[in-house]
Amino acid sequence: MRALAAIATLLLASALPAGAAPPGAGVLVPGRSLGGVELGATKGSVERSWGRAYGVCRSCARETWYFNYYAFQPRGAAVEWRQDRAIAVFTLYQPLGWRTQKGLALGDPVQRLTALYGPLPRVDCKGYSAFTIRGRQATTAFYVLSDRLWAFGLSRPGVPLCR
Repeated sequence: MRALAAIATLLLASALPAGAAPPGAGVLVPGRSLGGVELGATKGSVERSWGRAYGVCRSCARETWYFNYYAFQPRGAAVEWRQDRAIAVFTLYQPLGWRTQKGLALGDPVQRLTALYGPLPRVDCKGYSAFTIRGRQATTAFYVLSDRLWAFGLSRPGVPLCR
């Protein structure tokens, strides 16, 4: 009986997703990925990367999954979907430890963004700004609030940047 219980426990543990939340120290690769999630990813691949501990936005125009570090706390990351493919990936409320490949970290002053990536086009949103790198396949957004880097975003061209 103990052997059967041990086998059942082992099988259950191996069936659980590797992660239950977005990575604690996600990396933005402009034009490519955020926290290991690429645009075009399937729901299954996102669940394998970040787990199944997500909430679904009830007021969003498109299906959006929120991966929060703590229940009922907004800090974390999100994925927006179109036809079961990721069309946007973005951080929420300045999660700690997130950075770009060049070392730009959430919380850094906007001057560091400019120093590392040069002058970028700016989109004014309600209460904050998005500085962008636009490519044929993806738009990378650096969200700034009160002259500090607040969030990262990666989306398909044409997906609204202001959220």
